[in-house]
Amino acid sequence: MIKDDDILLLDEPRLNAAERLYIPQIVDGMIVTLRHLGKSLFKRPITVQYPEEQRQLRVENYRGVHRLNRDEQGRVACVACFMCATACPVRCIHIEAGESAWDDREKYPVKFDIDELRCIYCGMCEEACPVDAIELTPHYDLVGRSRQEMILDKEELLSIYDGTRDLKPRKNPRITGYPGTGNRPEQAEPPKDEAKA
Repeated sequence: MIKDDDILLLDEPRLNAAERLYIPQIVDGMIVTLRHLGKSLFKRPITVQYPEEQRQLRVENYRGVHRLNRDEQGRVACVACFMCATACPVRCIHIEAGESAWDDREKYPVKFDIDELRCIYCGMCEEACPVDAIELTPHYDLVGRSRQEMILDKEELLSIYDGTRDLKPRKNPRITGYPGTGNRPEQAEPPKDEAKA
């Protein structure tokens, strides 16, 4: 049972004629509109005349078109671990793995496709990749005349790397068990005399 002291009675506020016609709200809205109009007339416009002018993007964290990185020997850096395809929330990455002919890895991608129309550019593939093989570039003006043209295969993704490697260099992290990874030189073994001491 609720006590009478706990019950609050609220009366509906009485509106005058102007408030019933929403005149004060309309006047407030017009004041805000005129204030913004005054700012845009007397300040320098921030509009960019695209495509003649293009905004400067932060290359470090902008998420645009994907690229597939190459290693130091010019081969595809991907080891076909399927982690990017697993992490992708919209399942736009398709990989077919094959046995590698190189000694430094077991597999490599025979087929690597990304559906750029389906992708939401979240960066999960880039974060999940253990060998820094897939990255998002600062390019945002990818166009195609058909849906099929927007599905980028391995060769197209590698060519995007060739065009953007100077703009955004590969991070190339050090990976245990994969020689040649990491920007640091391999640590040399100590001489045998020091190893005995």
